[in-house]
Amino acid sequence: MSESNDQDGGKGRLSLRPAGRLELGRTVDAGSVRQSFSHGRSKVVQVEVRKKRAPLPNPSAAAGAPPPPPAGAAPAPRPPVSPGRPAPGAGRALTATEQAARQRALVEQQRDAARREAERREQEKISILSAAEEARRREAEARKAAEEEARLAEEQAAREKIEAEERRVAEAAAAAAAAAAAARTPAEQRQAAAEEAQEALRAPAAQQQPQSAAQPAAKAPAARPPAQGQPAPSAATETLRLRTARPEEEDEGRPVRRPGAGGLPARKPPVVAPKKGTDDRRRAGRIDVQAAIEGEDEKVRSLASVRRQRERERRQAELDRLRSDQVKVVRDVILPEQITVQELANRMAARAPEVIKALMKLGVMATITQTLDADTAELVVQEFGHRARRVSESDVELGLEGDADIDTDLVIRPPVVTIMGHVDHGKTSLLDALRSTDVAAGEAGGITQHIGAYQVTMPAGERITFIDTPGHEAFTAMRARGASVTDIVILVVAADDGVMPQTIEAIRHAKAANAPIIVAINKMDKPDSNPDRVRQELLSYDIVVEEMGGETQDVPVSALKRTGLDKLIEAILLQAEILDLKANPNRTAEGTVIESRLDRGRGPVGTVLVQRGTLKQGDIVVAGSEWGRVRAMLDDKGKQMAAAGPSAPVEILGLSGAPSAGEPFVVVENESRAREITEFRERRQREKAAGAAVGARGTLDQMLARIQAGEQKEVAVLIKADVQGSAEAIQVVVMKLAHEEVKVRVLLAGVGQITESDVQLAKASSAVIIAFNVRATSQARELAQRESVDIRYFSIIYEVADDVEKLVKGKVAPKAREKFLGYAEVRKVFNITKTGRVAGCMITEGLVKRGSGVRVLRDNVVIHTGELSQLKRFKDDVREVARGYECGLSFAHFQDLQEGDVIECFETEMVPG
Repeated sequence: MSESNDQDGGKGRLSLRPAGRLELGRTVDAGSVRQSFSHGRSKVVQVEVRKKRAPLPNPSAAAGAPPPPPAGAAPAPRPPVSPGRPAPGAGRALTATEQAARQRALVEQQRDAARREAERREQEKISILSAAEEARRREAEARKAAEEEARLAEEQAAREKIEAEERRVAEAAAAAAAAAAAARTPAEQRQAAAEEAQEALRAPAAQQQPQSAAQPAAKAPAARPPAQGQPAPSAATETLRLRTARPEEEDEGRPVRRPGAGGLPARKPPVVAPKKGTDDRRRAGRIDVQAAIEGEDEKVRSLASVRRQRERERRQAELDRLRSDQVKVVRDVILPEQITVQELANRMAARAPEVIKALMKLGVMATITQTLDADTAELVVQEFGHRARRVSESDVELGLEGDADIDTDLVIRPPVVTIMGHVDHGKTSLLDALRSTDVAAGEAGGITQHIGAYQVTMPAGERITFIDTPGHEAFTAMRARGASVTDIVILVVAADDGVMPQTIEAIRHAKAANAPIIVAINKMDKPDSNPDRVRQELLSYDIVVEEMGGETQDVPVSALKRTGLDKLIEAILLQAEILDLKANPNRTAEGTVIESRLDRGRGPVGTVLVQRGTLKQGDIVVAGSEWGRVRAMLDDKGKQMAAAGPSAPVEILGLSGAPSAGEPFVVVENESRAREITEFRERRQREKAAGAAVGARGTLDQMLARIQAGEQKEVAVLIKADVQGSAEAIQVVVMKLAHEEVKVRVLLAGVGQITESDVQLAKASSAVIIAFNVRATSQARELAQRESVDIRYFSIIYEVADDVEKLVKGKVAPKAREKFLGYAEVRKVFNITKTGRVAGCMITEGLVKRGSGVRVLRDNVVIHTGELSQLKRFKDDVREVARGYECGLSFAHFQDLQEGDVIECFETEMVPG
């Protein structure tokens, strides 16, 4: 910048554009720039600046008027131009140094502008953040002000009362003093005036004492001289006046009641520290003797500190108020047999650390996820002042069955009839004849291996529900389930075979279920049929038919020729009428799972029999440890159903898994209840399985005994069947095949196709996979071939039993068995040098072989057991000697031979176990 600009006030502003009037300047400006380097080196560089030609000046610019500023921008100030002097920079171009200086000035301006903008934004943020704090502070100040005003009002009332009392006392004292002054003599008056003069002389000396000692005296009002014609006040009068005036003077900083101020004291103005001159010594941090004496060196609290203190006080006051307002709530805490610390804290509405602290006081160190027993949890609940209510985990099943039905709500329902009997006595054929279908033709091996449920509508409109059970001995559980849900049992007995083992078992099941029996004597079309023989045999099992004076109905039928079926149906309906079967259809459904399976396309499928209520599509069903929402219902013919009433057998879809056959099913109100019940049942099953596994392992002594005797052999099998009942039956069959030396272990008995996880489980345990009416997936087949896992497919349960029995026998070690060869009698004993004693014998029975085992009997008592070392006839060694011939025998390690001894000869052979 030029010197003239500095003298003009420094109002000129650095810019790359020259100020002043516009003119066409030079387009080329030459200059030099000196560059400095390290070690004192420098270099001068010639710089040539090329500029664009400036536009022609407008008339206003030619006249010396400044150009109009842009819209929205303030006009830039220009430095004054003295008359006769050209504007700076108007007549010449800027040098490189001036341009660099102006550039730096512009950069600094931009930085300042950016910094100011940032500070402005930060201030806005601070103001926004402090708005809420300021509002809270004002609220607290208003509350405090109200409290302060109330307190001041009370103090003012008390002060006014005290002042009135003191004025009355002062007036009485003044009157007494005036009376005393009037009675004084002139000499006493002169003495009192002298004392007042001395007091006046001592006053300046008292003012020079330290301020701490002078402040009480300075606050006392000066003694007013007595008015003309009045006596001077005495010392007692002055003391009383000071005592009366001190409360007002000491509280001069407090608000006082003013007349006309609405009866409320004015707010106390904020205290402002007095300034000691222009320099604030406390803020500057300096201190001198006077400040130390006057006590002005103490630090003053900042405004933020005061705000924080007020905020803490406000929060503490709020907390105290809330605690005082809170009422202790006593809760009923439900305690199961086991509960976690977190769940216990939630049920008591308490913090988990407080519960852990209470446990530590009881001597129990537990974390938030650990489980407590019911006794410990009850102590903690009592410690917190609540009421504990002990419940069992099984309480979740309470109320599942529902209330008992009222007689007015009951309606007649169809009877449930179970057909039972020995295998191959014609049960399914009889049911086919009643249903007019042909189910028996589709059975593998001609025998029923599944439990089936059907509902048949008679020509007269009556409906009967039939349950067909297998007759094979392996399906005992199926027959027991069929008998437990039935109303009437039809006992099918073949007229040519009579009563057989499974017939007896069916009778026992029916009696256990307390169900009436109708005897159907089948196969009456055969020539050798004898129904009287059947009736006679049934008498042995307390089944007395009507023809013999009993109460049991018997109907001769022929399923093949379809004869006697109408009489059988009539007997069923008559028995149902006697039983008076009724149920309430207007309630939630309950029933029993007859069978279950895994369908490849539909998932878990359960065949259920509704016993009470009506099952609707969309109901939430709990069956054993499985639950689900009923997505679809099918009858025995595969037709869709929207609802199923009492005694209706249906297939339901939508369960989470295949439930166990025989489990009861109920409809619950929501999914949470269903999930809670199934989780409890699964946990109970796991605990039961774990206990069984521990018991199977045995004690430590038993384990050591097995280790010493060698590992026990076992046959591990993995069973996959099409339905749950078949899996149970196969498991029963294979478990019966266990041997004393070989144990049969069932790894898994489930339903559905064979998957890769089944193959991996069988590989880990060296097990055989038994597939009953199911197949393996392609991935499972490839994995089984790669891992050499044996998968055996069956469709008849006889074949399963035979195959597993072969596996068990193959594991049994062969046993040694003695084979008797013959007897020889000792006739003569010879002493041979180098050989010892040789017995000359006669073969009395069988034969004697060289190398066989022998026993020496003396008076029919075994005195030696060993091996025959030499067998000679005359002087030749022979392999064997038959009955009736003489021979010489020599024994190893035995020489005590006598005439008359009997030699028993035998050999040992190994036979399969």
